[in-house]
Amino acid sequence: MRILIVEDNALVGTGLQSALTGAGFEVSWVRDGESALNSIASETFLAMVLDLGLPGISGMEVLQTLRAGGNKMPVLILTARDSTQDKVTGLNSGADDFLTKTTDIEELIARLHALIRRAGHDGNYKAGDLVLNMEARTVTQSGELLNLSKREFDVLSVLMVHAGQIVTRKQLEQSLYGTERQMESNSIEVHVHNLRHKIAGKALKTIRGVGYTLGLRP
Repeated sequence: MRILIVEDNALVGTGLQSALTGAGFEVSWVRDGESALNSIASETFLAMVLDLGLPGISGMEVLQTLRAGGNKMPVLILTARDSTQDKVTGLNSGADDFLTKTTDIEELIARLHALIRRAGHDGNYKAGDLVLNMEARTVTQSGELLNLSKREFDVLSVLMVHAGQIVTRKQLEQSLYGTERQMESNSIEVHVHNLRHKIAGKALKTIRGVGYTLGLRP
């Protein structure tokens, strides 16, 4: 389950990233509002943990921009601000939950799972006879479990979230490696090649010069 953390404090961000990764989430972490909006525009997340006191574009502005654009992704505000007015303003601006940074990490994880379930995501994505479970990180085809590497699963998860749509190579690179990590020039092609051999049929297609597409949602 892919989660976006928006937090400018390095210590808090590192702690959240470690704890949520350990709880089975796939975590992307950015440190300012502009980066958050760019990530949301180019990637798919099941929920966002959002700080309010960000440099540049504030967390409240990120939230308001998100909702004004029709994005209904669950947003959990996690902030040092603890006044009733801050909570009311955040919830009225479209936040789904509001916690202070003194909250136990176990409660935060439970709240995230609740928000994701409430949004109608059970962690399963389907494309034809393929079923991918984000939480368990498993893929089955016609009921048979597929043996995929971590990167193969990550590539397939992006394609299945966007089943029936074209996913560009750049989108896959950003989802797998972020914008700062170096990667081999042909790494995406290698993962796609391996997936084709593991997935029966011709569901995974290359759109030459554009990207890849995986079947259609049933």
